[in-house]
Amino acid sequence: MTPKPTLAVVGATGAVGSVMLQMLTHHADVWGEIRLLASPRSAGRKAAVRGEECEILALSEEALDGVDLALFLVPETVAARWAPVAAIKGAVVVDTSAAFRADTDVPLVVPETNAHAARVRPRGIVASPGSTTLALIVAVGALHAEFGLTELVVTAQQAASGAGAGQAGVEALRAQLGLVAGRGDLGTHPGDVRRAVGENTGPFDGPLALNVLPWSGTAGADGASSEEEHVRDETRRILGLPALRVAATCVRVPVVTGHSVSVHARFEHPVPLARANEIIATSPGVVLYDDPAAGDFPTPADVVGTDPAWVGRVRRSMDDERALDFFVCADNLRKGAALNALQIAESVVTAL
Repeated sequence: MTPKPTLAVVGATGAVGSVMLQMLTHHADVWGEIRLLASPRSAGRKAAVRGEECEILALSEEALDGVDLALFLVPETVAARWAPVAAIKGAVVVDTSAAFRADTDVPLVVPETNAHAARVRPRGIVASPGSTTLALIVAVGALHAEFGLTELVVTAQQAASGAGAGQAGVEALRAQLGLVAGRGDLGTHPGDVRRAVGENTGPFDGPLALNVLPWSGTAGADGASSEEEHVRDETRRILGLPALRVAATCVRVPVVTGHSVSVHARFEHPVPLARANEIIATSPGVVLYDDPAAGDFPTPADVVGTDPAWVGRVRRSMDDERALDFFVCADNLRKGAALNALQIAESVVTAL
């Protein structure tokens, strides 16, 4: 590789891609050429990165020539087709979709937790976990290293920008909010919100405005959703705990950006609360924000646009000295997607 490698951002015009371009502008300048790629309908448009206007190129084999590292910020179907092409052409691929997360020849990496896993890349691809897993895994992983995790029960409140292609979910929520705004009587009778919103609910399976939807993803096994299965499978892989008991419920909430997760974690050993707080407070990528009496706890509206996972409401389980309960919020477009991928890419480049 050249001293400053060529980086391709595939999906540069999407919701995560837009965040990635901002991050590339503000992170250390370790890249030479930055090539912006997207679908043919976006080709020819301009986007700013590192203070320069760059033309968007259509994703093609030719556009991937000479690329040293490719960030794939695209839907699963696009990544499944094109990530292997980029790898065959010699690029190290970092993919944020679910296309390769279950592939044992593709490491699943969170740099704060298992950075070493990115060193072995049989297929030339490194996968980044889903946004819900990324919201909770750094704090959970740090506690696991001290106390030995045995069971995890989580309820994830997922933002609209985590649905569909990101922007589609946000647009659908905003449109629904416009339909219900000023209707002071809504939410008082069965089905009135559904009738006000109508049948066009975008990527959601029902109205999201003034509502929550206890379903996210596609149908999995035994009534679980694919999102819930992903939380279990990804956590097991990242922590190296293939038999870890995980119960996950994913709920879509009317928040634009920022996932929240209620966590109940059980460990092999008793958990002193003071020590747990110390571990969380000193873990990279995590901020402890926890003084409920003063109104200090993380909410998605307060952490959107920031990089860390914010943890609060930390308490030992009322009926189990080996269990800890806490609440965590993280921007699902930043640490939940773009930031983790960029951290992987920077660590790969540093190691080369």
